[in-house]
Amino acid sequence: MTQKPRFTGQKESIFNNEVVSRFELYNSLFLTLPFYKIKDTGTLLPLFIKYCEDGVRNKQTPAEIINVFFEKYTQASTPKDIIDLLFRFIQYIERQVVLFDAVEDASFSKLNTSEGQSSLRSMLKKSEYNTELHQKTAQLIEDFSLRLVLTAHPTQFYPGSVLSIITDLTSAIKVNDIVTINQLLQQLGKTPFFNKKSPTPVDEALSLSWYLENVFYFAAANVQSEIDSSLEEYNIPSKKAIELGFWPGGDRDGNPNVHAEHTLQVSKMLRQILFRCYYRDLRKLKRRITFRGVEETIYKVQDILYQNAFDNNIVPKNISAFLIENLNQIKSTLIESHDGLFADLVDDLLRKVELFGSHFASLDIRQDSGVLKAVHAYCRQSKPIISLFPENYDELSEQEKIKHLSFKSAKVNYTEKPDALTEDTLQTIAEIKKIQESNGELACHRYIISNCQKASDILQLIELFLWNGWEEDDLTIDFVPLFETVNDLESAAEVMQELYAHPFYRKHLENRGNKQDIMFGFSDGTKDGGYLMANWSIFNAKVALTATALNHNIKLAFFDGRGGPPSRGGGKTHLFYASMGKEIANKHIQLTIQGQTISSQYGSIDSAGFNIDQLINAGISAGMKEKHNILLDPQHKDVLDVMARESFNSFVALRKHPLFLTYLERFSPLSLLSKITISSRPVKRSSGEKLRLEDLRAISFVTSWGQLKQNIPGFYGIGTALKNQEAQGNWDNITTMYHESGYFKTIIDNCMMSMSKSDFSITAHFANDPEFGDFWKMLNDEYELSKSMLLKLAGHSVLMENYPVEKRSIAVREKIVLPLVLIQHFALEKLQESLSEEEIPSYEKLAIRTVYGIVNAGRNSA
Repeated sequence: MTQKPRFTGQKESIFNNEVVSRFELYNSLFLTLPFYKIKDTGTLLPLFIKYCEDGVRNKQTPAEIINVFFEKYTQASTPKDIIDLLFRFIQYIERQVVLFDAVEDASFSKLNTSEGQSSLRSMLKKSEYNTELHQKTAQLIEDFSLRLVLTAHPTQFYPGSVLSIITDLTSAIKVNDIVTINQLLQQLGKTPFFNKKSPTPVDEALSLSWYLENVFYFAAANVQSEIDSSLEEYNIPSKKAIELGFWPGGDRDGNPNVHAEHTLQVSKMLRQILFRCYYRDLRKLKRRITFRGVEETIYKVQDILYQNAFDNNIVPKNISAFLIENLNQIKSTLIESHDGLFADLVDDLLRKVELFGSHFASLDIRQDSGVLKAVHAYCRQSKPIISLFPENYDELSEQEKIKHLSFKSAKVNYTEKPDALTEDTLQTIAEIKKIQESNGELACHRYIISNCQKASDILQLIELFLWNGWEEDDLTIDFVPLFETVNDLESAAEVMQELYAHPFYRKHLENRGNKQDIMFGFSDGTKDGGYLMANWSIFNAKVALTATALNHNIKLAFFDGRGGPPSRGGGKTHLFYASMGKEIANKHIQLTIQGQTISSQYGSIDSAGFNIDQLINAGISAGMKEKHNILLDPQHKDVLDVMARESFNSFVALRKHPLFLTYLERFSPLSLLSKITISSRPVKRSSGEKLRLEDLRAISFVTSWGQLKQNIPGFYGIGTALKNQEAQGNWDNITTMYHESGYFKTIIDNCMMSMSKSDFSITAHFANDPEFGDFWKMLNDEYELSKSMLLKLAGHSVLMENYPVEKRSIAVREKIVLPLVLIQHFALEKLQESLSEEEIPSYEKLAIRTVYGIVNAGRNSA
């Protein structure tokens, strides 16, 4: 929906007064604080920032900017002195980013309102006197669900101690508590930001669980409470609408550091954290409910919660039904004997138990199809399975392979010791059953197959379950194919058609309520085919998969693997779901939230509640409208097919350029990312020394371009495609699509957001590089072409003109981290010189340290 000019201008004024002005005020205070080892740094930093801005404007190299600054304004003369002061600048800037985050978060409720958005309550009100519309609304709510899945992708750098400071700082800024702000800024200056060694998968899970315990536990319950209240008002039965998922400890795709014991540890940790939250709430409840008639039940609930929260020796069981029964009993007594006093407090805890059960968040297991094929091959060599397969099974056609799958439960007698990956896969399959027994079925019920290309990738995995302790009738697992590349997306509907028609799989789906989850990888799709082709391929795959599922009476849920930036499926996500059209299944919204998306959009109870609301309202309002998506009309679809192919060809030609990977390795910190101590996951999938583009993880690929401030994956090829269509006389058609298709408009607007975080002026001196000058010019030319074509299409004079607050926020953040970008380039340039063995690690550390602040400032840049 187009923003109202009055409201937009009002938000911009609020942002300038509440955010920018307050940041400048508190930043001036921050710069005067006497931090250890960084005395006088706060005085020099503003000068350095100004010098960086002037230097970029004059197209100076980072070395020229930094060397002249140190000569004019400091007494630092040796490389060591220069590096030391640059490190101090970095420390200050990292904390300036945190301060700006806190100031912006403190103004969240003032900047984000429901104006211009359809709420659930307003939709119910519209249907109040229309029986048919009321029934339709009630059915939509009954069918709808939202699943947010927290992932362990390495773009969230703050430890729990810093997150707690940010939370407290935000609260202090809300009420302008200068004394507390001053103390917290001092604490921030003295608190380490990063780990000295890489975290284990369990460490990652513990770090991410901070958000579960401190944000989602409350935010999800608050939103569910609003839903319950709205439904009760219009006599519609209550419906659990929110589910949480969790990947740390379960996602082992390409990560050799995740093992079965980690999966078990994480499931136990999630359970224990949840019961501590329940216990904390019950203690508060007990302070209010001091009446006769409920003491015994409260003590019984308190005792079992205490055991599950703190006693590591108990045998864990799913006790959610016990808790619900006893909490309902307490509530009934309050209503019958005490006029319902404090029944709302019981309702709050009851609601949380109904949302989170005994598991908190469902632990997804993910593994690559290639690994699962190898495990299946290993099992086929053992008795009694060996007799069921021919020796040349791997050489058979897809149809012949499927014919040999018998789906017989068997106790396998393994003759050879498996390799580590095979052992982990088999052990994990067995451990899932234990997790379900202790935490409930929802604790771990999905197995995601990455790089899924054939029906046999799913069916062979089912056999692995049946050979490792599972029975057909008790197979409480949902098998989720993940389609990622452009080619895999094109054949996705064909793969699912084969699965739906397979007798065993069809029976399994019937046992699972005829519901099928299908996952998409936006990141790998963009890395494979560029921004426009990735989005268009996923759109077309969803249309085809929806039609296939309808033909087989399957309830379909699309699970979107979205990252932070638009090039990884991020941006204005809710607008995608609000504009799908009736041709795409949209009753179950499922998406990953990771890294900066977690901290920026779900970092506080207010922001998490707001964004959960937006997604729920987007899904239900789209179902209410049931609008045909005009992009499927031949005159529009044909044009977009051509545009996607043209942008794809342009992007692939860039990828195949002989300097493509060399340029990225030379001018970005790509080759150093493996030394950053933020993740248990390797930067690339293979263990070979030579870096190959196909092995490079999409997150490392996108992050590296973001560090360069060029964001190539977020726009490259779209300008060429638009220019070609204009030349062919199709411009009016494309303009119609932009104004009438919310989906296409969101693609374009998100592209402009990505480009707003690009700044080719920082690397303008590359144009004079004898080896890479022409390559840089090619990138810059496509950027300028894309910018001019997008502005013409939107009718704007600047990028993100229709989102002035976000535009201003990006501008302030980019100004804060400009010195970090230049310091990074300075260090990378130095590493190209002949350095001593002592100097190399210093410049590597300098370059690596800048990565954190640049990504954190971007909020959705990785």
